[in-house]
Amino acid sequence: MKQSLQVRLSQHLALTPQLQQSIRLLQLSTLELNQEVEQMLAQNPLLETEEDFSVATPELPELRPASAAEDSGADRELGGGAEAEATPELQAEDFGSTEREDWENGTEGDDFDGIRELPSNSGSGSGSNDEDGERSDQESAEISLQEHLVQQMAGMHLSDTDQLALRLLIDSLNEDGYLEDSLEAIAEALVPDGDEDSAAEREELLDHLRIALKWLHHMDPPGVGARELTECLELQLRQLPRSAPQVIAIMICKKHLDLLAKRDSRRLMLLTGADDALLREAQALIVALEPKPGRRFARGQAPAVIPDVIVRKVGRELRVIINPEVAPKLRINELYANALRQTRGGISNSALGGQLQEARWFIKNIQQRFDTILRVSTAIVERQKGFFSHGAVAMKPLVLREIADELGLHESTISRVTTAKYMATPFGTFELKYFFGSGLSTEAGGEASSTAVRELIKQFIAAENPAKPLSDSALASMLEEQGIQVARRTVAKYREGMHIGTTTMRRVV
Repeated sequence: MKQSLQVRLSQHLALTPQLQQSIRLLQLSTLELNQEVEQMLAQNPLLETEEDFSVATPELPELRPASAAEDSGADRELGGGAEAEATPELQAEDFGSTEREDWENGTEGDDFDGIRELPSNSGSGSGSNDEDGERSDQESAEISLQEHLVQQMAGMHLSDTDQLALRLLIDSLNEDGYLEDSLEAIAEALVPDGDEDSAAEREELLDHLRIALKWLHHMDPPGVGARELTECLELQLRQLPRSAPQVIAIMICKKHLDLLAKRDSRRLMLLTGADDALLREAQALIVALEPKPGRRFARGQAPAVIPDVIVRKVGRELRVIINPEVAPKLRINELYANALRQTRGGISNSALGGQLQEARWFIKNIQQRFDTILRVSTAIVERQKGFFSHGAVAMKPLVLREIADELGLHESTISRVTTAKYMATPFGTFELKYFFGSGLSTEAGGEASSTAVRELIKQFIAAENPAKPLSDSALASMLEEQGIQVARRTVAKYREGMHIGTTTMRRVV
């Protein structure tokens, strides 16, 4: 074999640590970004938060797309009237043209589900504005379910043994207020298998647990301590005054919940012996029950979605701004930075010089993240102006490639920006991906957005006769009358995606 030396030219993209950080920050959600900022603040002493928001941070309040550079009104809303001034170091430090282009254009290649969740009748509903309701909400948010039940024990005249048994059951409840473990399992865990004395002791404990369970079933909130949904609903119904609807409701919860889920009123009347009016009263009682008694005491519930972008209508114009609440207020710690400048050998030779550069790049990358989100959001709003005037039915077909081509970004960058980022609009808060949808053909030769078609299907079903719900074929025909050609199976897919039941599930006799 003859050996030879050849020179070969090739190009490849090398990701610098700063570029990798930029890409990672772009795809983070608001919560993940806050965690990243907290971690960086803990690791880097050169980075600090801006406590006084009137003191400008590195240009964050002035974020806007290049096309909206003249829109000073948005700057005033974001910056609170104070003009931001970056430090000299930050003004001198910026992305190189090649790295910025690479960053923007991406670096990568291409036991009871039939009934909807029942509303609570615990007095903590959002529709209650009375003073007692508000006080109840505040109290339930401050204490746990277990603490609430233990407080009630103070007014119960129980022996020490019964108190201990009741406390065992309270501590065994899950966050929904259900008793997941059987009484036998609880007793066996406390008194393991052994000799005859152990078996007798365990049986005695089991007797006390059975008595304690009865006490628990009469405590507040109603339904607490149930082993399953049917028992939970039955416990709540038995605390109501005895009446004919109550008796029918108990019968349905014990034996016929599946028929209630299917809204099979005909069979329910046949099996319970109730007429239509009585059955409706019983159904109303069941719907008012709380399937999760511990819900209002739950802690650590998922926080409400905080929008990254806010769209406001000013006159006839739509103004897009970054939500000031989600933009971290960061700056370089000048005390440390000035000390580094005075060190012999300069900043570059200092042990903290690398952390200073890291802090600068982190601030820059966060700026770039919000700038890109704002540019993409502005482009989306421009394409979907009809939505902001008429709602989802006016949504136009839109794909990631269109926004990518308009802004000169890579499609993967648009995908990162629109994932887990939210926009507050006059019609509610939506993920940015919500505004993208494929197109369906129309008789006029144009296209209708799949999002608009879903909204039309929802409106048709909302206006249907409950006794004669619309079939998927009928919905497809109605869409065709609107000039939108949709197959029946497509209608079924959209309906199921919106968690809307079939005609059998929706029929009310």
